[in-house]
Amino acid sequence: MATTSTEPSSPGGPGRRRRGPGMMEVARAAGVSQKTVSRVVNGEPHVSADVRDRVLGVIRELDYRPNNAARALLMGRYRRIGVVSLGSALYGPSTLLIALERAMQRAGYSFALVSTLEGQGQSGGIAAAVESLLEQGVDGIVLSEPIDDGTPLRLSADVPVVSVGDNVDTPGGSSTVVRADGVAAARIATEHLLSLGHRTVWHIPGPQDWWAARDRVRGWREALAAAGAPEPPLPPDGDWTPAAGHAVGQRLAQNLDVTAVFVANDDMAIGVLRAFAEAGRSVPGDVSVVGFDDIPAAPYLSPPLTTVRQDFVSVATRAVDVLIAMIEDRPDPAESADLAFELTVRSSTAPVR
Repeated sequence: MATTSTEPSSPGGPGRRRRGPGMMEVARAAGVSQKTVSRVVNGEPHVSADVRDRVLGVIRELDYRPNNAARALLMGRYRRIGVVSLGSALYGPSTLLIALERAMQRAGYSFALVSTLEGQGQSGGIAAAVESLLEQGVDGIVLSEPIDDGTPLRLSADVPVVSVGDNVDTPGGSSTVVRADGVAAARIATEHLLSLGHRTVWHIPGPQDWWAARDRVRGWREALAAAGAPEPPLPPDGDWTPAAGHAVGQRLAQNLDVTAVFVANDDMAIGVLRAFAEAGRSVPGDVSVVGFDDIPAAPYLSPPLTTVRQDFVSVATRAVDVLIAMIEDRPDPAESADLAFELTVRSSTAPVR
């Protein structure tokens, strides 16, 4: 049965929600200026304790919610940061996205997200996403976009931009890059396998339009070259899924010269472990396997997976700290050593027989 509301209609007509109190009403009730209310809302200094308490009391009494548009007019800022990210449920991009949102919330900024899709190209997808965020009103932008098409990225943005991937050119604006050294991380993984006595290390790469996948190939090659180890041929690029790792692993399992494999991510490594088990080749007895990411399931695989752990929280915190310093025209915060990767050694690697 349909019901009707007895709530009084607003001046705008029946069924419309009454407009909440504005900053002017708060200022009038508290007996202060709008500027003082603005200072209290934004946590600024130069407000006495008794005035601050009185304004906060009126805010609670009137259930006042600051209007972002009004705040932007008064303060020149929206207190909102935009993020451009690939619309992906993969562990790396999704985990970094959550870490970025939490870092912004801790810093007192709201979060606006626009997702791109694979295949749109940098000149289309990312540029359109940035334009959408600028239209919404943001103080700065984080590019958490893992894919590029090999061409320099140029964006027309009049707000600071921080990329956690490749370099970006913002004519007339300011931009910087914050990212961990994925090349060094891949070297660490490869060097670990070489240190166990393996003659060489095979690599199962991720899609090469991802800058992270290219970093891992480069680091693998650098480690082999530094050790004077032969470089095996690269198989076709995987797509980060267990199915892709399984398909390549089936081929590698037939080659008895393969005794060590560095896989570009843990999900593909899961497929590799399955392929070797099906072929009757034990891990780590016959073949050692190293993954990348340290997904939550990694310690519970059979065998538990040796992998490279990425600290997404540190990367996100650093990116947000740098961007806010640019927004607020403050000195760049000191760089943290926490952006380094860490090799987590488990039971999927062992000395060569």
